[in-house]
Amino acid sequence: MKKIIILSAFICIQIFVIAQTKSIVGAGKEIDPYHYSIVKSQTFNKASVACANPIASNIGAAIMKQGGNAFDAAIAVNFALAVVHPSAGNIGGGGFLVARKADGKPIALDYRETAPGKASRDMYLDKNGNAQLMLSQYGHQASGVPGTVAGLFAMHQYAKLPIKILIQPAIDLAENGFVISDREASSLNAVRESFIKNSTASSAFVKETKWKGGDTLIQKDLAETLKRIRDNGQKGFYEGKTAELIVDEMQKGFGIISLSDLKNYKVKERTALEFNYKGYSIIGMPPSSSGGIIVCQLMKMMENRTLDGFQTAKTTQLMIEAERRAFADRAEYMGDPDFWKVPIKTLTSDVYLKQRMMDYDSTKATPSKDVKAGVIKESEETTHMSIIDEYGNMVSITTTLNNSYGSRTVVAGAGFIMNDEMDDFSVKPGVANMYGALGGEANAIQPGKRMLSAMSPTIVLDKNNKPFIITGTPGGTTIPTSVFQTLINIIEFNMNATDAVNKPKFHHQWFPDEVAVERSFSPDTKKQLEAMGYKIVERGSIGRTEVIKILADGKRETAADKRGDDSVAGY
Repeated sequence: MKKIIILSAFICIQIFVIAQTKSIVGAGKEIDPYHYSIVKSQTFNKASVACANPIASNIGAAIMKQGGNAFDAAIAVNFALAVVHPSAGNIGGGGFLVARKADGKPIALDYRETAPGKASRDMYLDKNGNAQLMLSQYGHQASGVPGTVAGLFAMHQYAKLPIKILIQPAIDLAENGFVISDREASSLNAVRESFIKNSTASSAFVKETKWKGGDTLIQKDLAETLKRIRDNGQKGFYEGKTAELIVDEMQKGFGIISLSDLKNYKVKERTALEFNYKGYSIIGMPPSSSGGIIVCQLMKMMENRTLDGFQTAKTTQLMIEAERRAFADRAEYMGDPDFWKVPIKTLTSDVYLKQRMMDYDSTKATPSKDVKAGVIKESEETTHMSIIDEYGNMVSITTTLNNSYGSRTVVAGAGFIMNDEMDDFSVKPGVANMYGALGGEANAIQPGKRMLSAMSPTIVLDKNNKPFIITGTPGGTTIPTSVFQTLINIIEFNMNATDAVNKPKFHHQWFPDEVAVERSFSPDTKKQLEAMGYKIVERGSIGRTEVIKILADGKRETAADKRGDDSVAGY
């Protein structure tokens, strides 16, 4: 089989030293998954990638260097992340792509998971009508029909290289192993017992002793699954042996995904959500993600107001109040557009958004109890990649299993983790999910329906309609607010990509009525907000944002979030 030669030469800021000595990825074996570097920021002349793992980012850059475009890189990076970032990278989950081709065509692909054919509105309620949330959050019954593999094949129409080339690095990584970081070791150790409880067979993710940084993770079953996709295309996942393994696993744990559900899964080509902000053109994801609408609403509610500086009390308070109102709208009006009429034009119109801010008071908090609606929150374990090639193709992809390591169910014999996206539906009106969020009728469970998401892959063009920003982040309901803050940081405060990514973040989602801030958030601003009546809650990291900012000279200023093992690569 012809394979592509993969090259790697990047600035090092962190090195994992491993006992293994040989490289295994690519025909030339030049990418070394046993000794690798994390590069947080760098400016490249032609093409770049920012994603959750340095091995995957290097693969994406090398694919473009050897003749692929940004779509080729995206496919290769996605498959690689399914191996090296198992907590969120996946073939057992789903996601969204927002892209802009070099010829100016916007693209939006929805490969979100769907409810199985045997799903029903009250499937997680007991005989007394009480919600059984453990069933929607962990184990076999929590899984929706995976969309990732279909999504990657749908985007391949815009790529240049054969799938066999793009998937081979992931096969090599799964078959021969890669070295895990301290962060990844800690993550695997934290979910060990959950894997044992929710899987019917042993898996590569569980061993007798604790994982430690420097250990090699080998995934032989996953390698065979990827080979079936390589050799048989999309049918190698949704039909044949892999499909049978999925259904067998489901039946062992009373899951309801069938062979028919898998065979009939379809990617939805959506019309990208486009809007203007002060002369910049912004392209986002429409429903079944709420992310694009929320980002649009937040930006538009800022457009005609004065921002007096980065995270001053006045600026932050205005942004918080916009976030509060956007999330109230999310719960009331947003769901899968194939099942629920989403009033996108109204929700994103200048007239409507001006009305939404009529009751805004710059001196005090608006109590969320006075804003009527509910909110649906998803897990924070998601992953994002931003990619641009030398031709000007721009790709922004966010993908997820939902919870960290999804349902914690590993498909026996296939080696990959199934999602727990059914918890992103409204299990019962008024009942909070595992993240304290409420749901409503727009997001009720129906067979074939896509559960609502907050994922917000985003692309920005400058005032001359040239590529300017590619961004996105994991983080559940914090996704659109993090993207919003990143865009404001660059457009309004002229930050470079690194500062835009790494500056402290805050988040308000209507209910609970509190402002979550990272620990590095300004104490002075916090004190002033508390004086206005806001409840401030410190929390851990918010998101892991990936940003490419295209400079006036065409260079690609690329930044990966300091909050994880995220890394950039390019040339």
